[in-house]
Amino acid sequence: MLQRMSTAFIRTLREDPADAEVASHKLLVRAAYIRRTAPGIYTWLPLGLATLRKIEGIVREEMNRMGAQEVHFPALLPADPYKATGRWSEYGPTLFKLADRKGGDYLLAPTHEEMFTLLVKDMYSSYKDLPLSIYQIQTKYRDEARPRAGVIRGREFVMKDSYSFDMDEEGLEASYQAHREAYKRIFTRLGLEFVPVNAMAGAMGGSHSEEFLHPSPVGEDTFVRSAGGYAANAEAVTTPVPPAVDASAEPAAVVVDTPDCPTIDSLVELLNRRHPRQDRPWTAADTLKNLVVTLTHPDGGKELLVVGVPGDRDVDMKRLEAAVAPAEVELAVEEDFAGHPELVRGYIGPTAIGPNSPLRRAELDEQGREVLTGSVRYLLDPRVVDGTSWVAGANSVDQHVLHLVKGRDFEADGTIEAAEVRAGDPAPDGSGPLELARGIEVGHIFALGRKYAESLGLTVLDENGKARVVTMGSYGIGVSRVMAALAEAYHDDAGLAWPIQVAPFQLQVLATGKEEAVFDTAQELAASLDAEGFEVLYDDRRKVSAGVKFADAELLGVPFTVVVGRDLAKAGTVEVRDRRSGERRSVPAAEAAAELAQVLRAALAEAAALG
Repeated sequence: MLQRMSTAFIRTLREDPADAEVASHKLLVRAAYIRRTAPGIYTWLPLGLATLRKIEGIVREEMNRMGAQEVHFPALLPADPYKATGRWSEYGPTLFKLADRKGGDYLLAPTHEEMFTLLVKDMYSSYKDLPLSIYQIQTKYRDEARPRAGVIRGREFVMKDSYSFDMDEEGLEASYQAHREAYKRIFTRLGLEFVPVNAMAGAMGGSHSEEFLHPSPVGEDTFVRSAGGYAANAEAVTTPVPPAVDASAEPAAVVVDTPDCPTIDSLVELLNRRHPRQDRPWTAADTLKNLVVTLTHPDGGKELLVVGVPGDRDVDMKRLEAAVAPAEVELAVEEDFAGHPELVRGYIGPTAIGPNSPLRRAELDEQGREVLTGSVRYLLDPRVVDGTSWVAGANSVDQHVLHLVKGRDFEADGTIEAAEVRAGDPAPDGSGPLELARGIEVGHIFALGRKYAESLGLTVLDENGKARVVTMGSYGIGVSRVMAALAEAYHDDAGLAWPIQVAPFQLQVLATGKEEAVFDTAQELAASLDAEGFEVLYDDRRKVSAGVKFADAELLGVPFTVVVGRDLAKAGTVEVRDRRSGERRSVPAAEAAAELAQVLRAALAEAAALG
């Protein structure tokens, strides 16, 4: 049925919403695709729902093409399966928890690993049933602390999640690669630039994972790539560990006064003035920066942790969070330091913390296992290897230690990947220097292994009648986030400019003028193309100016527009506009329907050939 602008549930806005920071958020609201309901929660309007469904359609076609089968789970789920896997507590405050009238625990699902696992456990029992891949497209919920950027990071979002079930690692690898290829086809068909990068498995677990990132300056993820082909989320970058250093000639550690040195820069300036080196000037890279953070574990327990990094680098909080997940990280505050007088703020050195602390002692826990107590745990950047010499705090106000050697003067409890990654750093695989970019995560695939199958007892009988734990993979696409990424990729100053395969309509017909002939011709043209099966939006509003109609057309982002106006009476022509290229050309009105049909078919065929 032909959609008319006069009756369409569309009300555009001329001003950006006050809470919108990125283009996709501004334009999707202004163009009447979404409306804010609450922080991080949006109502989908007809235009937005039409585009969302087209994205879902491409995802569904490619999942079916690879042999996956669709199911649909509830969003409201019982807590018991999540308690069995530990994620009832591991998810922490991001999990929406609620109780029914009888006091039973429930949750709004952020993800459905447990339910997929239990469904297969309920229905399959033999190796003959495998391999299997099943998927759903469902609304998910996470209580984001800082929802932002419209539907890029919301508390309610639409996601495609699929799961593979195989007998062994070899089968898992085949399923993983099948999904990986399907994802490449999906994003290519959508017209969305993407980069697959190595990623952290995080709370999901598993042996390895990859993210599909859409390069964008508004992306929350920093990723790196090298000319030699290495690509990874910054959180997953591993530091090439340098060899140990011979420190036999290094002078003994010495404490020096360093008054009024609140920063690394001021410390370096003082050292070069008062304690100059003979070989070269001191630099920030000679110093050891120690950051104190508080970890909150899923069971609610808190722990102080000191992270040591070279002084010329900052701690990347996202890398730190990934390294200590599922614990949550916050910078230590005054009350955290109150119980640890050995931590002298601004002058923390390794000799008073970790295994170097005189307070550390070994005790036995309730299970008889040895645990270390009495001092704060200390983790170091991998570049701090044995034999390297550092300037560090002396655990006393206005004092630092020079020539403090790792392995001779201090040790650590281990290493941690928490320092910032910089452009020019060497790629871990030796493929060259790294380049940094920002990206929006639109997909993530995990080789889960047997974590959830073991927790929930998913086994099948093998060829010998022996029970075997099933091996799983998990694969997600943020469908609503993909729509925002497309809006970021396809817009200009005037509005959205959708690829035809996801646009809510393929063509707009604008009647601009007051003459009946204009409206009659526009009506006939729109109805003719609608009858041929094209998706047409007819702007038939009679009391709206041509300028407003043009502005709305550009804002909505429909790929092609035909303007029926003053040229109809003057030259018997209409104007055809290509939204993305900006091309405009005149076409005889009598030939417009046939020519537009040809243009639309060609554009649709070109889109269909992608992937």
